[in-house]
Amino acid sequence: MRMGEGKNHTIAFLTLGCKLNYAETSTYERGFREAGLEVVPHDARADIYLVNTCSVTATSDAKSRNLIRKVHRLNPEAAVIVTGCSAQLRRSEIEAIPGVLKVFGCNEKSSVVPDTLASMGITCAVSTPPPAVFDAWSSGERTRSFLKIQDGCDNLCAYCTVPYARGASRSVPMEKCLANAREIATLGVKEVVLTGVNTGDYGRSNGESFLDLLKGLNAVDGIERYRISSIEPNLLSDEIIDWIASGTKFQPHFHIPLQTGSDELLAKMGRHYDTAFFAAKLDYVRRAMEAPGKPKVFFGIDVMVGLPGESDSLFEQTFSFLEAVRPAFIHVFPYSRRPGTPAASMPGQVSEAVKKQRVDALEQLCAGLHAGFVESNRGIREKVLFESSNRQGFMEGYTGNYIRIRRPWEASLCGKIVDVTI
Repeated sequence: MRMGEGKNHTIAFLTLGCKLNYAETSTYERGFREAGLEVVPHDARADIYLVNTCSVTATSDAKSRNLIRKVHRLNPEAAVIVTGCSAQLRRSEIEAIPGVLKVFGCNEKSSVVPDTLASMGITCAVSTPPPAVFDAWSSGERTRSFLKIQDGCDNLCAYCTVPYARGASRSVPMEKCLANAREIATLGVKEVVLTGVNTGDYGRSNGESFLDLLKGLNAVDGIERYRISSIEPNLLSDEIIDWIASGTKFQPHFHIPLQTGSDELLAKMGRHYDTAFFAAKLDYVRRAMEAPGKPKVFFGIDVMVGLPGESDSLFEQTFSFLEAVRPAFIHVFPYSRRPGTPAASMPGQVSEAVKKQRVDALEQLCAGLHAGFVESNRGIREKVLFESSNRQGFMEGYTGNYIRIRRPWEASLCGKIVDVTI
């Protein structure tokens, strides 16, 4: 790639939504840098703004549109490029916003860099055809990188627009994932987080194996820790758990979506498990990975409140179930009615006021569960990867089981894994 017209173009990036979006934005950024563009802060006056949008809730769609309008006000002469899930699902609305030059849906990610450059009159030579699935990884942090291994989802849960936005489940070829991990390692990054829409579905679309991918990544020199960002409980197999527990670089930290602790609502929403299965899976992980004097397993659990038909008694079932399975953290979301999904037209829609009460109740429960989890690890020897931010004379990092540790600033520890007693 090379610049045209003798102009030093500037570009700024703005991202909403999930870590997968951040990994993709980071990959766009590397592409534009290679083409000779200068990257400037998102609040600066730039020639080009790239806005990577989110559509997981109605609020996300509104934030995406507001962000586009905001950058247009910063520089009315700038070209605004929009990609991401809201761009896919709300394309005509976004194309009508002043300043928008091009809109790229989720199946057009590989075209973002070359097509944007071409539209700006910048010569861009693309030597290879676009891949079946856009691979991506985040850069810019010394400690951690998010590595995309998969995209799309075939589950079609009743409340979710993601399959409509990102399409069918498909996997980045294993060799490409390993090559990206090796490139990340050359930057001195010590921790990689595997990310995707339905991460545990890896390999089903191309005949490869998620466990084989984990084993291949485990052998990459230079990367010392891995985390799996999110995995469905029915795709976290006993074989995977046993292998991780055997002594690998994969940390005792699992992010598992539950969505509701009501079997009635799980079935209604099209989830592929019940609460008994979910509880048994957490119990299996704990038995495989915990022992006296060893770190406890961190479980972060996604829960959605206010699903259609969620009565007070069904919410109480969710609350009681979470008390029983004792996650370390609960990611609580109020249900957002999304046009075109089956749940949007279901009876028993819950008021926003009730949703807020239920969010507050689960956030209070989360605070207590997290405090108890930290306390249960007190006195245990663990490894902490310290980050490079100086926070008023202190630095922070995370243990393998995702407990945040704070200590006085010491520059020599930045980006290093250090033994500590919690």
